[in-house]
Order: sequence, then C-alpha cells, then structure tokens
Amino acid sequence: MRPNLLIILVDDLRYDEFGAGGHPYMKTPHIDRIAREGALFERAFHTTPICSPNRASVMTGQYASRHGVIDNVARDAMSHGLPNYHLQLQKLGYETAHVGKWHMGNDGMPRPGYDHWLSFDGHGSIVDPRLNHGGRYVQHRGYITDILNRHAVEFVRGARGAAGGRRNPWSLFLAHKAVHPDAQQAADGTFDMARFGGYIPAPRHRDLYRGRRFPKLPNMRSPAEVVRSKPAWAEVFRMRGSKRSRATLAAIQAGSQEEIRQRARMMASVDEGVGQLFDALTATGQLDDTLILFFGDNGYFFGEHGLGPERRFAYEAGIRSPFLVRYPRRVKAGAHPRDLVICQDIAPTMIELAGGRPGPQVQGRSLVPLFDGRRAGWRKSFLVEYWAENAMPWLVGMTYKAVRTDRYKYIHWVNRDDGTGRLDELYDLTRDPWELRNLARTKSSAGLRTRMRGELQRLVVEALGV
Repeated sequence: MRPNLLIILVDDLRYDEFGAGGHPYMKTPHIDRIAREGALFERAFHTTPICSPNRASVMTGQYASRHGVIDNVARDAMSHGLPNYHLQLQKLGYETAHVGKWHMGNDGMPRPGYDHWLSFDGHGSIVDPRLNHGGRYVQHRGYITDILNRHAVEFVRGARGAAGGRRNPWSLFLAHKAVHPDAQQAADGTFDMARFGGYIPAPRHRDLYRGRRFPKLPNMRSPAEVVRSKPAWAEVFRMRGSKRSRATLAAIQAGSQEEIRQRARMMASVDEGVGQLFDALTATGQLDDTLILFFGDNGYFFGEHGLGPERRFAYEAGIRSPFLVRYPRRVKAGAHPRDLVICQDIAPTMIELAGGRPGPQVQGRSLVPLFDGRRAGWRKSFLVEYWAENAMPWLVGMTYKAVRTDRYKYIHWVNRDDGTGRLDELYDLTRDPWELRNLARTKSSAGLRTRMRGELQRLVVEALGV
C-alpha cells in the first residue's frame, strides 16, 4: 500500500527548538507525538543552510551547486523549472498540494507539480497575509500560521485518500512562515533593513513563557573570544558593528532571551496545527496510512560562536535540523537513528514510497533502508556549501565549502584561501562537540587535515556531477 505523504516544514527552526528536541521550556505535545510514535533522526542536516537553496535541495534532491539556486536572490524563472519531486508523484497518480511559503523566486504563483496551490510572495506577512490561491491573489485577515493550518486540514479532510472520498493517495507539503520574523523584501530578494520587523506570536500566545530562560551554552562566546580560534570572522564582526547592522539586529532583539521566547511563542501555533492535522487524519481514517515528516529549512544561532540572527554557517547550530518521521507501517516507534541524513534524502524517499524510482539527477538517498534497519553502505560524509550574498554586506567574502563526517568537520573559506590554510577550521566533534578548539593549525592534526581536505575535494566534484 502506498502512503499519503504529509511534509511539515518550519522556517529557521533549530534542531533543539521543540520539546522532544531538548528545548528547556517549550511545550510541543503534538510535534513530540511524531517523535514518540515514530523516529527522531538525531543527525539530520542542511547542506546549504539558508532558505531558498535548501528548499530547492529538498524539492530536487540535489546539492545547490547542481540545481543552481545558491542564495536568496529572486530566481523566479528558475524556480518554475526545478525538477521538483512532486512532478514525479503526479505521474505516479498522487494528488499533490503545496500550502505555505515557497521562497524560491519571490512570486507566489503556482509552480509545476501541484494540483492544489496556496502560497504568497517572498516572505509574506505574519498578520493579514495576501495569499495566492491557484493563481489568484486573495487578501486574508488573521494570523498566517492559523490560516495555513486551516487550509492544510481542509485539504486532508477533502483529499482523495479521505474516508468516503476518492481513492488516489495524496502528498501535502505544508511550509510555515513561522518562526521567521516579519521582513520587507525587495523584488531582487534583498531586505529593506529599515523595515525589518520582529517576531509576532498569535495574540493568544503573547504571554507564554514569560520570564523563562534558555541556558547559556559553552560555545555562546563573545566575538573577541571567537576570533582567537576562528580568525576568518574578524572582519565580519567588525562590519556587524555598523549603525545599519545594529539597527537590524535590535529590531528582532537578536541574541536575547526575549528573541528565544518569541520564537517559542510562535511555535505554539505550529504545534496546534500539527494537533489539528492528527485529528483530521484520525477522523478520516487515514492516520496510519500517512507518512508524517517534520523538519526545518535551516538552523539558527542563539549566540553560538558570536552569531545571531544567523543560520548560514557550517557549525552544528546552523546545519542540524529537527527531523521526525511517523509511519507505523515502516518506522519503529521511539527510534533515534544516528545515521547522517541530509535534506536531499526527502525527495528520493517520497518517490520510492510512492512506488517510483528516483532519477539519476537525484543526489540524495532514500531513507527507506534506514526505516527497515538496513544501514550497510550508508554515507559516511556529506558536503556543506555556501556562497556569500551581496544582500548581507557583512558576509561578503564568507563563501565556504565544508565536509562533515561521523566524527570530524573541516571548513574551507574559499574566498580567503592564500594557499596556507591559515583560516581553515577543523574540529573533532567527539572530543569537542561545541566546536571550540580549531585543530587546523596544530601539527598533530596535519594528517587529518590533509585527509579531510581530500574528502572535501571529492565531494565537491561529486556534487557538481563532473
């Protein structure tokens, strides 16, 4: 039997930013249910930890260097032509729907591969959003998370797989705006920094978690402390001190306890929606015939390594993702796999479960063998890549390529390579999980550095497909 496919994506959500993920005070009982009745993948990652490139990687199963969406600059035409896995699901007889944020190209018009479409331009608005319904824009009133939840539930209740409805299976991709703050965005994808808004929870959640505190982690350090082991960051921290940068950071209370609380308050509406979807699936007799996958589109820093608000970099808080899968017919309840999973694995997994075979252009790997406990031959390393963006002037020159293995991580700053490797970073994640001790310049790690650089070069060539 082919399952229905329900994918729930939360914008900017950290790997530990829900109850079962280890958040010290956030309550997410419905999201936690996915983990309790399914699997919580402890080592799932983004390979370009920024909105548009990573979303394109999810849809195509490809690295950004292959699909070409390398930053958040508008690529509307390109995004209409991506080899989206939903195109194959349609050919396999699935009824497909997209509800929520698209953000690969900034127009909210329907993309190929979907029978049902509800989205918005760019980042949209948290309150009173203007949504595109299958090609027609409609002004809505209310809180965007509640609106998206409602439309997702309506689709589930009326989809072909519903009891008493049509017989074909369905695939719904629900992409929340939460927990991203409000932002005004120009047509080219850049932000109007003077109009960069803050986090806005639903009115009913504004007083949640008052006075609660997120603990200080060992790698939450000042810029002065960070650059001692990470010299590539010296210029960035200097530029972030400009008047323009300070105004942007202040607008969302960056790096503060209140920022963390506001994000937790926004997650309350997301969790309510997950509960509503559980209710709809149960009421229509579809729950155990539906795979539910919950994840984020990139990580986020709460001050680790002096960073925030930020998500673009290859440290663990930036690249790790929450990744929960519930499907009792294939996934063991309460499992905590530690295999290296990347976002590109979603597309081939959905295609295989739908009865198809991923094409040769797909670089991710189906998770179905892991569902069945077959781990032989699984990946031992993966590539992380980022291209510096003109939209973020303090990040100019911070293009990097990185490799992460089971134990080690190596980061190479591409634009600052003078042949000496003096800015490279190398970490032993077993002995140093907080990435505080850069081994790249230690004599005892010279051989490891050479091996990691070789593995990085191999992965870069492989990702390009040359």
